[in-house]
Amino acid sequence: MKPRVAIVGAGNLASALAVALHGAGYGIDQIVSRDQAASFRRARRLAGQVGASAVAAARAQIRADIVWFCVPDGAIAGAAEALKAAADWSGKVAVHSSGALTSNELAQLRRRGAAVASVHPFMTFVRGSRPRLVGVPFAIEGDAVAVRMARRIVKNLDGCAYSIRNEDKAAYHTWGTFASPLLTALLVTSEHVAAAAGVKVKAARQRMLPILKQTLANYVAFDAAGAFSGPIIRGDVDTVKRHLRTLRGVPVAEGVYVSLARAALAYLPGKNKETIETALKSLRRSRSRN
Repeated sequence: MKPRVAIVGAGNLASALAVALHGAGYGIDQIVSRDQAASFRRARRLAGQVGASAVAAARAQIRADIVWFCVPDGAIAGAAEALKAAADWSGKVAVHSSGALTSNELAQLRRRGAAVASVHPFMTFVRGSRPRLVGVPFAIEGDAVAVRMARRIVKNLDGCAYSIRNEDKAAYHTWGTFASPLLTALLVTSEHVAAAAGVKVKAARQRMLPILKQTLANYVAFDAAGAFSGPIIRGDVDTVKRHLRTLRGVPVAEGVYVSLARAALAYLPGKNKETIETALKSLRRSRSRN
């Protein structure tokens, strides 16, 4: 028999996790939400999908073996405080899914007898999308009992569990931010550069897809150095200068270009690196004078 689970929260992560756990044979007892009407409607909708009941935190009586907090980072400790009297925590496992914060956010439940852990899936969750967790890496740290339970659950979800040290979580979450949210920021910056070339946003998205997909495929197959192309690897200084002149009318994109070009000079192969670096520095000096 698999342990039963209560999910605290009904947002994007909670929805994906609840459905995945239900599909893996875990009974979902409750979806616990805030008292606000909109939150409770989401909880009730999610509860209907996984055969659970929806309950507001103020009225919750938790019987599940595992309580999984899927709330924003800043709300984890408060949610634990709100639910501290909702259960006999002795022998229960309480986990949260913050990428940046450690299991100590649940310390007050630990003091009441729960084993606690942080269990973070290295995945993006947005409204309207419910990604499968198969093959997704989960970074886990916390009390031994809770870590063992978390590893078992991740295995049942066909994910990949690995240990992380408390002191590494901030850097780990920063890495994840580069891998998805800031990549999205790069894509929307690309749309603005496309607009400077007379291409509308919708068309730009469609026209970028083939090169984006091939770049990612190259990265997977050949690593970063093997996937790298363009003027920097060729040492084409004139083209880099031409790009910089073009971007004068798109100042935010200009800053992104310079930062990424400097990263390419530092981490990737290329010719004429010193000359290209000089061109980038010249631009910065010109901007500072203005």
